Amino acid sequence: MKRFKFTDIFIGILFTLLFISVAVIITINFRPLYYMDINYLNIEASSGMEKAEIIKNYDALIDYCSPFFTGNLSFPSLEASVSGLQHFAEVKNIFTGFYLVGALTLILGVAIIIRKARNRDFYYLLVSAITAIVLPVLLGIYIAVDFDRAFLLFHQLCFKNDYWIFDPVTDPVILMLPEAFFMHCAILIISIVLLLCTAFVGIFFWKKSHFSIKNRKSRGLRL
Repeated sequence: MKRFKFTDIFIGILFTLLFISVAVIITINFRPLYYMDINYLNIEASSGMEKAEIIKNYDALIDYCSPFFTGNLSFPSLEASVSGLQHFAEVKNIFTGFYLVGALTLILGVAIIIRKARNRDFYYLLVSAITAIVLPVLLGIYIAVDFDRAFLLFHQLCFKNDYWIFDPVTDPVILMLPEAFFMHCAILIISIVLLLCTAFVGIFFWKKSHFSIKNRKSRGLRL
């Protein structure tokens, strides 16, 4: 096995950003998670709305948060305050940022994979997996210990105002978005990142085993 290279750390950070971006994008667009939570969290009872109405308003919100959506947010059957709409505009900007970071890191990641494959250099896979797994594990522990605190800290870091503190009277949408749903989203994001890390580790050891057997005497072989 070749010696560790310092550049592997930078590559690891790049793939960490890619994994997190991919996980967030998948979670945002995985609407069945929310649909299942409508029943699991009994959102109909807590919101006072029927399931069909909840789904229509949720879909409108998710459609708006897409960077490919143009226009203003308009809920099919819910009122919204100016500050509430401003908050969702800020959320949309954050999600758009994940799309941009995901696209950029994907392009760079593919270029790195192609170049490394040509050089038969696969050690970056292991380093990237180890680098990317640190944040999800720490975050997972924090969420398990005190999700309420983690939820509050997330909003304090991401938003410079308190528009995220909704009044159910002026912004009834908050009644259909319980904290437990966001916890489930966080769990899904962490799970996807861990799955991608596991895939990198599996590919690394498969490559190591494959090349060490078939190309043991190849000059310039680096794993």
